[in-house]
Amino acid sequence: MAPTKYYHSVQLNREKCQGCVSCVKLCPTEAIRVRNGKAEILADRCIDCGACASGCPYHAFTVKTDMLEGLSKFAYNIVLPAPSLYSQFPANVPLEDIWQGLQNLGFDEIFDVSLASEYIAKEIESYLKNYTGGRKPLISSTCPAVMRLIQVKFPELIKQVVPVLAPVEAAAIYVKREAAARKQLPTELIGVWFISPCPSKETNIRQSVDVQHTELTGSFSLSEIYGLLLKNMGGSHELNVRTGSSYGLAWGTYGGELASAGISNGLAIHGIDNVYEILEQISMNKMPQLDYVECNACQGGCLGGLLTAENKFVAESNLRQRIRQLREQEPADRQKTMARTMVLQDFPASAAYRKRLVPRPMMQLDDDIMEAMKKFERMEEVLCSLPGLDCGACGAPSCQGLAEDIVQGKAHEIDCIFKLRASVHKLSQGMLELAKQIPIYHEPKMLNNTEDEDYEG
Repeated sequence: MAPTKYYHSVQLNREKCQGCVSCVKLCPTEAIRVRNGKAEILADRCIDCGACASGCPYHAFTVKTDMLEGLSKFAYNIVLPAPSLYSQFPANVPLEDIWQGLQNLGFDEIFDVSLASEYIAKEIESYLKNYTGGRKPLISSTCPAVMRLIQVKFPELIKQVVPVLAPVEAAAIYVKREAAARKQLPTELIGVWFISPCPSKETNIRQSVDVQHTELTGSFSLSEIYGLLLKNMGGSHELNVRTGSSYGLAWGTYGGELASAGISNGLAIHGIDNVYEILEQISMNKMPQLDYVECNACQGGCLGGLLTAENKFVAESNLRQRIRQLREQEPADRQKTMARTMVLQDFPASAAYRKRLVPRPMMQLDDDIMEAMKKFERMEEVLCSLPGLDCGACGAPSCQGLAEDIVQGKAHEIDCIFKLRASVHKLSQGMLELAKQIPIYHEPKMLNNTEDEDYEG
């Protein structure tokens, strides 16, 4: 069986890489090695969280997204701005100005992702209410990087993941279907674009972890769109943009998902290291008292994504101020507030479009079970011979990672600097012992009497 090919939006520029191993230590799934002075990404382990790119001092990692020129391929283009985009602007900048800027960039229609968030929040609320079996807490499914982390490192937690679509995926399904009927256009002539704050969402469009068939055409980097918006905002357009309430807007930052779903007994976790730690705890069944865990791979939630432009603390302040302004105009009751905006007909239910999350084992030594067992035994032997310091100087994230690479024929024991030092010391001692056993050779003295002999002759 041919190995699965994985698409990744996070890519390495080898020319810029200096082999400093910073990325190796940052990667939560041990997906990076440094060999021959350059980093290498293991495609089957990478989850596109962007930790390597954010921590590389040489900016050797890039994120591949779409270009605005792609709009020309479609007769009608719809853009899906999320709260993470709005957070890049001060709260006194009207959303209408941002929407007008998007229209000036060439988009024909705008659909606010925050509205879709409210429908997904209702699904989460209902699922939690009717959940009767299995372990708790239930785990949020809206961050693709977290879903991939669970696939790779915590497959035992798949049963605890709430089976709902990410809001942007649900929005794309709805808006493409609705626009095709309204504009009398075939769906293949309609482009649906997302303004992405992170690489994992771009990757999910190309190779989805949670939806059977995405209706998203592609995505643009939020930071690039932000720069273009600053130059193109303004003008007068008749806009008919459907938006969500403050509860949908709150999804842009941590805790917003919990608030919109009415969950009081839950945790909001953000930052890939923090998420990893919490998932470990859940895996060991140490948090059964909790109902729900909201997980975001990026620090600060989506507004802290790698592709954002504004400082995440400033962005959080901007977004929370917008939320407060909306709350002042809304009913105090959450249900009544969301009911005012949730007026769309036939919004897609997740069950019809979501696909089953499946494990993606990180360490598969061999396809043949017997050969895999032999390699595992060999790996344990190699691991016992290593110092166990997990220093990363070998180019692997840990001694276990190096042991695995050695067994797979991708590294050598002397890649460990401690094993190398021991080998060099042993070699030098052997050379000294050998030198003692070899008799000293003296060069014979050269007699400078050739000229005298010739003279006497």
